[in-house]
Amino acid sequence: MPLDPAIATILDQVNTFTAAPIRTTDPAVLREAERLLRGTADGAPPIVIGSVEDAAVPGPAGDVPVRVYRPAGEGPAPTVVFFHGGGWITGDLDSHDLVTRRLCHDVGAVVVAVHYRRAPEHPFPAPLDDCLAVTRHIAAHIGDYGGRRDRLAVAGDSAGANLAAVIAQTFRDEGLPLAAQFLAYPPTDFDGAYPSRAENATGYMLTAENIADIQHLYAGDDPAVRTSPRVSPLRAARLTGLAPAIVATARYDPLRDEGQAYAQALQDAGVDVFVRDYEGLIHGFLNMFPVSPAADAAVGELCAELRARLR
Repeated sequence: MPLDPAIATILDQVNTFTAAPIRTTDPAVLREAERLLRGTADGAPPIVIGSVEDAAVPGPAGDVPVRVYRPAGEGPAPTVVFFHGGGWITGDLDSHDLVTRRLCHDVGAVVVAVHYRRAPEHPFPAPLDDCLAVTRHIAAHIGDYGGRRDRLAVAGDSAGANLAAVIAQTFRDEGLPLAAQFLAYPPTDFDGAYPSRAENATGYMLTAENIADIQHLYAGDDPAVRTSPRVSPLRAARLTGLAPAIVATARYDPLRDEGQAYAQALQDAGVDVFVRDYEGLIHGFLNMFPVSPAADAAVGELCAELRARLR
């Protein structure tokens, strides 16, 4: 299937520029470029929810900023802890504000978005440590959030999906309940060799060179670190007993095959998995739903699957 026309138009504009290598670019410059690119969704109609509040949660190196989205209505609700993408380098509470509002509205859940410390200033394990601390805190204080102790989920896209997958494994190991994990185009195996890395190496926004640079800045070059399940969740020795998973990949994403491989490994381990490879879409499509009907339909389906697991 060809690229979704709306996304093809965006790529035509993006591909006219030659981006500087991520590895040698000041992270402040990368973050500003991401903020400017975010402007493609400006003018999207507002998503009406109950309330939005900025707050902070205790973390291992100080307070971790969070944004709490509450659905309209009274009574207990599920809680979703969301970790933004951006290669562990860019992304923040604003970059995924439309996504987290959509999750809150469509899933009917309290969504807690986490702004973790980012590489290269704070490489692995700092981002993971922040996200894990926030998720543990919410689990222990669920009455302050959705209130349904048995309906806590983790979610994320790209780097955030990697963090969500690792936290799901950690919660299982610690005997903490988790109702679902929602993983959108997750990087799951830093040192694996997958055909999609070559098939989609250039031309689709995220490139193979980007991935190599990002992974270097996040986890370095030590194979013992890169193949640890805390970095590469597909490398975990055991995947049984994990929370039900929703795994989304995109046909024109260099990370497609490792996301599909993780979904298959979860299924082989007896985990309940909904997996979909979305035709015509690229990495980062969650943020594209305001401008792409195909991305909008995909996000709608994924929210419905998450909602069904959190009833």
